[in-house]
Amino acid sequence: MTNETSVKYFYILPFSGETRNKPFISTFFFLIYLVGVLINSSIITVICLEVQLHKPMYLFICNLSIVDIFFTSVTVPKLLHMLLSGNHMVSFSQCYTQLYFFFAVATAEDILLFIMAYDRYIAICIPLHYHQILSQRNCTLITIGIWAAAFLNSLVFVVSALNMSTCHSNIIHQFFCDIKSLTKTTCTGTEMFFVISGIEILLFAFVPLMCTFISYLKISLVIFNMKSKENRRKAFSTCSSHITVISIYYGTCLSGYLIPSYSDILDVAFHVVYTSITPMVNPIVYSLQNSNVQYAMLKFIKEMFFSKIKSCDGEMAA
Repeated sequence: MTNETSVKYFYILPFSGETRNKPFISTFFFLIYLVGVLINSSIITVICLEVQLHKPMYLFICNLSIVDIFFTSVTVPKLLHMLLSGNHMVSFSQCYTQLYFFFAVATAEDILLFIMAYDRYIAICIPLHYHQILSQRNCTLITIGIWAAAFLNSLVFVVSALNMSTCHSNIIHQFFCDIKSLTKTTCTGTEMFFVISGIEILLFAFVPLMCTFISYLKISLVIFNMKSKENRRKAFSTCSSHITVISIYYGTCLSGYLIPSYSDILDVAFHVVYTSITPMVNPIVYSLQNSNVQYAMLKFIKEMFFSKIKSCDGEMAA
């Protein structure tokens, strides 16, 4: 980023600079981060250890948990450091490094949510071709493609952002280096950035969202044409958790970026939901609405519990 006023740092002032509520805010974000990491790590562990879950659907759920861990890890630890230390100063390199990884995981989540909808479409609409289309080789290539596209797209995005010039206030009224807040500090070089941003939003946000919508429209038609109520219930239950996750994620994300800024507090609220709360809620939604994940999770907990009891009994006997 070109710097026309010799500004070397950004000052991040989340929550309108409130200081008296810092202990409560710090505890709130620490608990969100801790719960989110623990639950997502448990989902990843269970899916990796349980052979019955080595299927495309659960591979994508595992990747979603990885994305969710990265999502919160990119923003929350730095926020906690600022709240606890009182140092809200962030260098240009730190700010744009955070922006790079944040945008990479956001892109990965956008693509992954569409792939998960496509997985459900194949499973319900063309089940006889499911294992052929989503073979182990194809799933591996899809996973590699998701992460490669995410990091490459983020690189293009951040490079275009670095060409903007900072000449307004260097204060960011957000709890991390968010691009919407960063553009408020710039005055020149924004034309090309907004063109690139528009193209990337179209390719990696609206196109996946529209494809997801079309997939579920076709799924709905197939479900409504099923004669058996039990089959309709099972088909809907496999999609309901994913629809819930998509609604929460896109609803808050699009609200945060597309709705004009009426207040800094409202902007922060939207960003908190989709960057911190949603990654914690996602695995809970999948574990509560997926019987296979529930069974594998309970099995994992029982094995952990009984192994500890056996080790304690062995120590007492010795």
